Amino acid sequence: MAQLWKGRFKKELAKETNDFNSSIKFDCRMFEEDIKGSIAHATMLGSTGIIEKSESEKIVSGLSGILDDIKSGKLEIDMSAEDIHTFIEGELTARLGQTGKRLHTARSRNDQVALDIRMVLKKEIDEISEKLKELISVLCTKAEEHKSTIMPGYTHLQRAQPITFAHHVMAYASMLCRDLDRLADVKKRMNVLPLGSGALAGTTYPLDRGMVADILGFDDITANSLDGVSDRDFCIELASALSLIMVHLSRFSEEIIMWCSWEFKFIELDDAFSTGSSIMPQKKNPDIAELVRGKSGRVFGDLTTLLTVMKGIALAYNKDMQEDKEAIFDAVDTVKMCLNAFTPMIDTMTVLKDNMRNAAARGFINATDCADYLVGKGLPFRDAYKATGELVALCIDKGLTLETLPIEEYKAVCDIFDDGVYDAINLEKCVNDRLVVGGPSQSSVDAQIKKARNFIK
Repeated sequence: MAQLWKGRFKKELAKETNDFNSSIKFDCRMFEEDIKGSIAHATMLGSTGIIEKSESEKIVSGLSGILDDIKSGKLEIDMSAEDIHTFIEGELTARLGQTGKRLHTARSRNDQVALDIRMVLKKEIDEISEKLKELISVLCTKAEEHKSTIMPGYTHLQRAQPITFAHHVMAYASMLCRDLDRLADVKKRMNVLPLGSGALAGTTYPLDRGMVADILGFDDITANSLDGVSDRDFCIELASALSLIMVHLSRFSEEIIMWCSWEFKFIELDDAFSTGSSIMPQKKNPDIAELVRGKSGRVFGDLTTLLTVMKGIALAYNKDMQEDKEAIFDAVDTVKMCLNAFTPMIDTMTVLKDNMRNAAARGFINATDCADYLVGKGLPFRDAYKATGELVALCIDKGLTLETLPIEEYKAVCDIFDDGVYDAINLEKCVNDRLVVGGPSQSSVDAQIKKARNFIK
C-alpha cells in the first residue's frame, strides 16, 4: 500500500525502514475511532462547502461500509500498511476513486492521530472505571459481611490496635474511589478536540471545528494548533492514574499474599484463583496476587516511557511521539487484565474469622484502650502510657494477656485500676467505642460503605 507522503520521494522505501517506521501493529486497534473521526470530518467538509455535499455523503457512506466490513470480518486490516490511517484512506479510495482522496482535505495525520488516541482512551477510561466500580462493590459487600470480624490493625507490620476486617477492606475501597475520581478528572482534560490543528499551523479552509466536536462528543476544542498536535499530557496523566491504581492493587496483593500464608492464615483463596506446585503437593499459591504485584512495575515503566519520550521534544509533532501508543495501550491493557482477575479472587475468598480474632487477642492491641481507661480515671496520658507499658512487660514475663492478668497485678502497678478495666479492654468494645468518623466501629463502617456505594452510583 502506497504511503500518503510518497510524492516528494524518488526511491522506494527500504523494507527495514518501513518495518521500523510502521505503527499499524499497535494503532490498528483505533480503526473504529479513526473511521468515526473521519466521518465527522467529512460531514463537516460537506456542510461548510469545502467539498461538495454529494461527495461528503459518498465518503460517509464509504467509511460506514468499511467500518461494518472490518467489524464483521469481511475486511481484514492490511498489516503491511504504514498505519491505520493509511489503510483506511487507501481502502476508501479503492472503493470510491477520486472522491475518496478528498477525505484528507484540511487535515493532517498529526491532528488525526491526536484525535484517534483521545477517542480510544476516553472509551478505555470508561471501561476501567466500570471495573473499578465492580471491585469497590465487592469490597463493600465483604465489609457488610464482616463488620464484627475482629482483626489486628498493624503499623510497621507489628500488631497495633484492634479493627475489623470490614474497616480494613474499606480502606482499599477509599483508595479505589480516589482512583475513579482521578480517571474522571483525566477524561475531563482529555475531552478536547485537536482536529483542525492540521500538521501544526491549522489551515486556510473555513473549518467548523465546533461542529466536529459536537458530532464526536467533545466538550471543547484545543486553543492552540501547535499544542493540539504535540500534546500528550493526557497520556501521561492517564498512565499516572493507572500507576496509582496498580500501587493500590499491589499493596492489597501484598496483604493477600501474607494473609494466605500459614504464618497468618487470615484468609483462604478459592481453588479457582490459586495454583499449586509441580513438586510440593501441599502448596496452594496466591499466584494472581503475586502477578498483580509484579505487573505494577510494568505500568510504572509505561509511565516512565511516556515521560521520557516527551521530555525533550521541540514543538510540534515528532516521530518519537509514535511511542505513546504502545506505552499507554500496554498500561491500559495491564490494568484491565489485573482487575479482571483480582475482583473475582476477592469476591470468592474465605475469611477465617477465628484466626483473625485469635491473632488480635495475642497482640496486646488493646493496650491503648487500657491507657485510655486510666485517663478516664483522671491520670495524665503519659503516666497512663507508662503504667500500661509496665503491664504489657509483666504479661510477657508471665505468659499472660491483659485480659487474663489478675486485677491484683493491675493494682500493684497503678492503684486506680478496678474490675472495670476488663470491660474497657474487651476487643469488641475497643472497636465499637471508636465512633469517630472514619473509625472501625460498626456505625462508622456502615457510613463508609454507604458513602462508597453512593459514590460509585
